[in-house]
Amino acid sequence: MKFSSAISFLLVGTAAAFAPAPVSQRSSSALFMAEEGEIKPLRIGTRGSPLALAQAYETRRRLIENFPELEEDGAIEICVMKTQGDMILDKSLMELGGKGLFTKELDTALLGDEVDICVHSMKDVPTWLPDGTVLPCNLPREDTNDAFITANGEIKTIADLPDHSVIGTASLRRQAQILAQNPTLKCVNFRGNVQTRLRKLDDGVVDATLLAIAGLKRMEMQDCATAVLEWDEMLPAVAQGAIGIQCRSDDERSLKYIDALNHMDTHVCVNCERAFLEALDGNCKTPIAGQARIVDGQILFRGLIAMPDGSVKYETEKTGAIEDAVKIGKEAGEELKAQAGDKFFEMMVEMSPQQVLGQLTK
Repeated sequence: MKFSSAISFLLVGTAAAFAPAPVSQRSSSALFMAEEGEIKPLRIGTRGSPLALAQAYETRRRLIENFPELEEDGAIEICVMKTQGDMILDKSLMELGGKGLFTKELDTALLGDEVDICVHSMKDVPTWLPDGTVLPCNLPREDTNDAFITANGEIKTIADLPDHSVIGTASLRRQAQILAQNPTLKCVNFRGNVQTRLRKLDDGVVDATLLAIAGLKRMEMQDCATAVLEWDEMLPAVAQGAIGIQCRSDDERSLKYIDALNHMDTHVCVNCERAFLEALDGNCKTPIAGQARIVDGQILFRGLIAMPDGSVKYETEKTGAIEDAVKIGKEAGEELKAQAGDKFFEMMVEMSPQQVLGQLTK
């Protein structure tokens, strides 16, 4: 089948791809010596999915490039843990509660001094952080757009899908924008890691699906994409394509390391987008999209909120100075909140998961 070879290659190669790179045998740096005289590693907390591990090892690689002492044997340790969002796959994210499903266990480990830094997909991170933690670092951002993937690879756009086609997606943002283009299409809740979703597509469970092209690129699976959708066809999620690194606010050693990795343009755009989301007080029942980019020295922001069935959609676009990025995002959120009115958000809160989804989990 179309995606089987790509999936098999990734799964077979996972251990080799994510294995620690060869390390030098130089004497241990005093920076990592604990009181007992043993090496104190920099512990990286991560989820265990192939994508999460790819992001953790990208972080490791960048740390070693910037701080050669971290190449020493035992200087960095990858700590894998499961989150609630990873363990419960037969329910929609909305039914599980939405916010923090992929971060809570990592937050607990960080505050409990079980890890020193946590590597996140930024779109999974709530707009609030636990007291005692900060997220001062974003790695250089990948392409933020969504990949459109069809079983036969011949249909290149959502508009070209035949009426009543079935699309697999766990995202209300994608569902709303899909149904706004063609209300006859059916969106079914589609959870699991990238490999699981592609396998379901290969097995004919759905006619098409959408995934972040950033994740596919990080796993070298971008060839699975039929097409990459531009903003006009599918506006991406807030912070999509960005990796964030979190640590304890009083951990000077970790702060030194991750501050050196921060990519300021990405950080500015992500902060703009998260300010937009925070202004909307976005929850898992509300389809929200928001993207910022720097164009000719200014921030360009586009945002969207919609009804889950795509019947109502509110959009905004703003530009301004880079130093005003957070203000621009906040004002965009407040503008859409005013456009939609209190009744719109009250409906979102009152709707049950079944009313919002309208479909069974596949």
